[in-house]
Amino acid sequence: MTAPHPDPNDPDHALREPAPEPPPEPAPETHPGEPNGGPGPRDRRDREGGRSDGRRAPDRGRTGTRGRGGWIAVAVWAAGIAAVFAVGWWLRRAGIATEDRLPPLHAELRAPTWRILPAACTAALAVAALPPLAARLPWRLLPAAGWACSAAWAVALAAADGLGALARPFDAPTEYAAGLPAVRPDPAEWLRTFTERLGGYPTHVRGHPPLPTLVVWALEAAGFGGTGWAAAFVIAAGTSSVAAITITLRRLAGEDTARRALPYLVLAPAALWIATTMDAFFLGVAAWGTALLALTARPRRRADRSFAAAGPASGRLPAVAAGGAALGGGLLLGALPYLNYGMLPFGAVPLAVLLMARPRWRTLALLACGLAVVPAAFTLTGFWWPDGVRATLDTYLVSRGSAQRSYAYFLFGDLAVLGLLTGPAVAHALPDLLRTLRRGARAPSAIPAGTLLAAAALLGTLVLDASGVTRGEVERIWIPYAMWIVVAAAPHRPPARTWLAAQALTALAVQALVLSEW
Repeated sequence: MTAPHPDPNDPDHALREPAPEPPPEPAPETHPGEPNGGPGPRDRRDREGGRSDGRRAPDRGRTGTRGRGGWIAVAVWAAGIAAVFAVGWWLRRAGIATEDRLPPLHAELRAPTWRILPAACTAALAVAALPPLAARLPWRLLPAAGWACSAAWAVALAAADGLGALARPFDAPTEYAAGLPAVRPDPAEWLRTFTERLGGYPTHVRGHPPLPTLVVWALEAAGFGGTGWAAAFVIAAGTSSVAAITITLRRLAGEDTARRALPYLVLAPAALWIATTMDAFFLGVAAWGTALLALTARPRRRADRSFAAAGPASGRLPAVAAGGAALGGGLLLGALPYLNYGMLPFGAVPLAVLLMARPRWRTLALLACGLAVVPAAFTLTGFWWPDGVRATLDTYLVSRGSAQRSYAYFLFGDLAVLGLLTGPAVAHALPDLLRTLRRGARAPSAIPAGTLLAAAALLGTLVLDASGVTRGEVERIWIPYAMWIVVAAAPHRPPARTWLAAQALTALAVQALVLSEW
């Protein structure tokens, strides 16, 4: 009901008239997925390149010098891959490179069939759905959703050869399952005599430390025998790396970077060999070890201009939780050299995390304890790691396989395979990554966290490539490194469906045209 209009001649009017109320303060802006208006995804303008202060961020990689540099890098990426395959074809025709039918891949060429269509439909759905999913889904659900999408993409690609293709690689006589008869009678004795009897084991058992074979044996002992269970375990572990890398990015680089990177991690062409190679398991162990280490990061003050000042997503963990994360991260990272001798250069990635996280001394002590667990356990049970390296190198040199391949050709050929695993979106972003590193040479703490992680993984890959022990078959060996290098694509401004489609098309083309053992 409307109040009566006051009489201006009434002498008591001034006394009775209430003072005007101040205008209400605007409610704090909230966003989807932000409880109580806390940190979370920003509005559409921020998601597509804007800033929280209303200014638009520079449009990197589309116009001007940066755009030209990116497109030149994509042209070099495509031409380099084509040149490496052409040289490999010529070497094989000349009888020089006969170990592989399609160098630099350990695979053969084939004609595409209609079976690739379900994977193509999956790719189309992912390209359409991933950008809004990454931008709007509440954070508590996003890592698990990324894991599920990554698993669906990897399985869809492998299933283009039939569902049996998921486990078929583990049925080969060169794989770990073929070495289980030697382990079953007495695993402890098998471990003690591993280096002495190495020459009589299957190829992949000879080429790795004993832990991968023991993992397959443990699955069987737990009631999950058979290569089907082993394949499911490996695919689940490998695709979970999407969640682990996303969590690491959120902790060190901020939630916006983590959300931007997730679609590229899901659609990375590396999914071709995540289903199914044991190296996908190595990827999962390395990614979760690194993520646990990142969770020990101390919160940054607003005035702090160090690595993670771009926006760590949450405050410090409770002391007990930080200690547990350090111990668990150390345990997983300490297992890497006992899973694959080639994982040693991966240490550049957790080292970069340590530089950014700056954990307390107590946390570092727990990390060191975790790192020592697996080496101590294997040493006490009779396996001395340096002896294993020496024995593997001896069998490598006398074999007809990798040691006979051309160092000069595979020095470049292995990098071309890395380009296939990471895709054209990473090639387009590479000039910006290198430019940022060059600018940050004088002030390393100014380098964005995502850039530093991708650069550390790239450095580890280059070291391993130059060592010459990875001549061929790197389509599986590079997997633990490639997924971290894919983080370099995160600066593409969302939704960037063109680049996501390019990533998916790269994977579909390789799946349709290449028949791999894995």
